[in-house]
Order: sequence, then C-alpha cells, then structure tokens
Amino acid sequence: MEQRLSVVTLGVSDLSRARQFYEDGLGWQRANAHEEVVFYDLNGFVLALYPRTSLAADAKVDPDGSGFSGITLAFNARSREEVDVVLKEAEAAGAEVVKTAEEVFWGGYSGYFADPDGHLWEVAHNPFWTIDADGRVLLGE
Repeated sequence: MEQRLSVVTLGVSDLSRARQFYEDGLGWQRANAHEEVVFYDLNGFVLALYPRTSLAADAKVDPDGSGFSGITLAFNARSREEVDVVLKEAEAAGAEVVKTAEEVFWGGYSGYFADPDGHLWEVAHNPFWTIDADGRVLLGE
C-alpha cells in the first residue's frame, strides 16, 4: 500500500446542516453536485460528508457510536495568531470550541473545536513545520 491518504469521510446526522457549517460558516467550496454526498478538495485529498446512517450501512456497522471516536482532524496554521482567528471563525460558524488555544508540550500552540456533528478539529501552529503556498504541510526534521 502506498503511503498516502485519499479521502476522509465524516458521517453526519444532517447533511444540509453540515454543508451549511462548512460552506457558509467556514467558507469552503464544494467540489461536486451529488445530492447524497458532499466532497471538498483539500490540497491533495478529499473531505467527504455523508449521512451517518448511510456510511454505517456501507461499512456494515452500527451507526450508534458515542463519545470520543479516537480520531481528530487538524488544520495547521501559519502562525499563532491564525490559530486564534480560525477558532473564532469556527465558533462564529456554529462550532463549539472545546479547548481554547494554548501553548502545548511539544512546542506549538493549539486549540480544538467540534463541528455540528461533534467531529473534533485541532487548529495548531507547529513552529517546526512549514506550510507551502498551497497549504500543504512540509514536515521538518
């Protein structure tokens, strides 16, 4: 298997509400016109929104998960100030800030928000990584 990630799919309880959060709230642009699934082009991979019950049925698992799923998504900012701005934008769009930004043990600065379906997003500035003009993270040594 090649070392890469193609798609992250979030199971959502209300597809219309999720679209409104990501598009109207965060300002993202949809990359498809299908009614049953939403795709966003994210610098080399895709974020998909799909109804939670349909996603669970596709995977043949129970849709009634609860609590922490063990997965977070992350947005790496170019500065500490951008972390604060992004957390405020997410909150204004309807997200719950679950951890205000703070200096963290590994030398960076980060906080977390939960989207309307509870999916956790870390917003972080890592001074050891570079973010190119297209938003791609370049890992440092």
